[in-house]
Amino acid sequence: MENNSCSNCIFKSLPTRKLDLAELILLGKNSVEAEFEKKEVIFKQDALSSNIIYLKKGMVKLIIKGPQRSQILKLKKAPCYLGLPTTMGDKINHYSAVALEKTTACFIDIKAFRGLLESNKEFSYDIILELCKSELDQFNRYINLVQTQVYGRLAKSLLLFSNEFYKSDEFILPLTRYEMADLIYTSRETVSRFFSDLANENIIQIHEKKIRILNKPMLIEISEKG
Repeated sequence: MENNSCSNCIFKSLPTRKLDLAELILLGKNSVEAEFEKKEVIFKQDALSSNIIYLKKGMVKLIIKGPQRSQILKLKKAPCYLGLPTTMGDKINHYSAVALEKTTACFIDIKAFRGLLESNKEFSYDIILELCKSELDQFNRYINLVQTQVYGRLAKSLLLFSNEFYKSDEFILPLTRYEMADLIYTSRETVSRFFSDLANENIIQIHEKKIRILNKPMLIEISEKG
């Protein structure tokens, strides 16, 4: 881990851009940067937490341990904050974050972060907006899981990787077939069968984990109609 120079950082969050130079220096003195390799745990469920975590580069999966097994809650792509609701409202992490690729994260002391929330209204307002957006995204995900058929959910996931995470119609899928199934609440066999069907219909081209979308309009139609 190493100390941050927040004033010179090119990966500032939108809220952080509302801080003045003195506040950025304070933030840097109260945060450290750490790098994580794929599959490394960034923070663990049920562990004590005294930090706000800002995902600077990379992608993670959020996992919660249930009564029977662990479940993927969602995927998060940098830049974004992790654990704001649990860290601000409790001292215990309520889920885990695991790197899906090489990832850089900043660990910000909670007391310093709260001090900035109290002293800078614009910063505080933008953090609230982040929380609201995260909550609305989760509501939309629940609706998708409940009211969309499994093929529609799989198509939406591929479009999410293409449009938001990688901004390309060609990408390396960061999840295994089992993890994809876990993300959308289906079986690994269903995911494999769907990928084979899409490839046979020339909607996607797939080689191991490399996916290329060939017919995006059709994939969008599947995502909407299931």
